[in-house]
Amino acid sequence: FPNQINNCLGFPGIFRGALDVRASVINEEMKLAAAHALADLIPPAELRADRIITEVMDKRVVPAVAAAVAEAARKTGVARKG
Repeated sequence: FPNQINNCLGFPGIFRGALDVRASVINEEMKLAAAHALADLIPPAELRADRIITEVMDKRVVPAVAAAVAEAARKTGVARKG
């Protein structure tokens, strides 16, 4: 399936973001932030039935997801470090 979401798209960035801010938990807001960060990597002009997410090896994935997760942790009060 070309649009299958592989764990390696989400988990490295989720854990990096959570670890960077020493999050006490990984909450729903952080998971949603990760999903939105992944979705935002595909420009609307490139969306097709067979391309709704980026490739697994896209080097932008981990930094984008990590930043979004860390920000969500800060906003929801579960970050224990800046």
